Amino acid sequence: MKKITTLILALHMAAPAFAGQKIVVEGSTTVLPIAQKAAEEFMKLDKDADISIRGGGSGVGIASIIDGTCDIADASRAVKPSELEKAAKKGRDLVAHVIAMDGISHILHPSNPMKGLTREQIKKLYTTRVKNWKEIGGPDLKLVVISRDSASGTFEAFSELVLDKKKVRPDAIMQASNQGIASIVARTPGAIGYVGLGYVTDSVKAIAVDGVMPDKESVIRNKYAISRPLFMYTAGKPEGLVKKFLDYVKGPEGRRIVEEQGFVALKK
Repeated sequence: MKKITTLILALHMAAPAFAGQKIVVEGSTTVLPIAQKAAEEFMKLDKDADISIRGGGSGVGIASIIDGTCDIADASRAVKPSELEKAAKKGRDLVAHVIAMDGISHILHPSNPMKGLTREQIKKLYTTRVKNWKEIGGPDLKLVVISRDSASGTFEAFSELVLDKKKVRPDAIMQASNQGIASIVARTPGAIGYVGLGYVTDSVKAIAVDGVMPDKESVIRNKYAISRPLFMYTAGKPEGLVKKFLDYVKGPEGRRIVEEQGFVALKK
């Protein structure tokens, strides 16, 4: 009788495999709207799941998963060799899960008549002492340069793909989020900034780069040069609720959410 009671107790404890389990997702503000919406929809399906979503930037998320303070790190860039080394020293094997594609969109105030720039022109605006749009053939308007901070995966990609890793001019206004950049550009006539596709709204104007507009079609067809994958990282092979959530994000419902948030879903 004692053995049967023990067995029943063990089965009872093991039955709700994910019941009450909490996972923390942290990192990229580009991935943030995808993660937030996916968590919201997932928790409607799994009432026992508790998923906490935080931003902070790709660097913050990757540092957190290395330190073991989050379960999934959102990132808009690949993990650096130095980060892999830190993870290895702590016995963590970082595994990348690509969840979507994105195009880094350059945005202006809607009143700015400029329709497009070359990458060379953008690099000039961000790395030299250009003061006025007329210096590159634009309107007589004071230039205000807005950039992401160094913890951002979007900054890392922008620096590599556009700036050739040159330093951003010291008078640039640095922001910790895509939303921060979009907000400043929307109220500053001479501003230029860059954000993920999902942050391009009617309050700002996206422009062509090297003659190609940033949109889903140009990213899918690999026509837009400033494109990159979006990641979720785990420490080792995902298990339990982490695996269940990742499967959801990469599945049909997750792909729908990616598209609804303005990003590019992966092919089935």
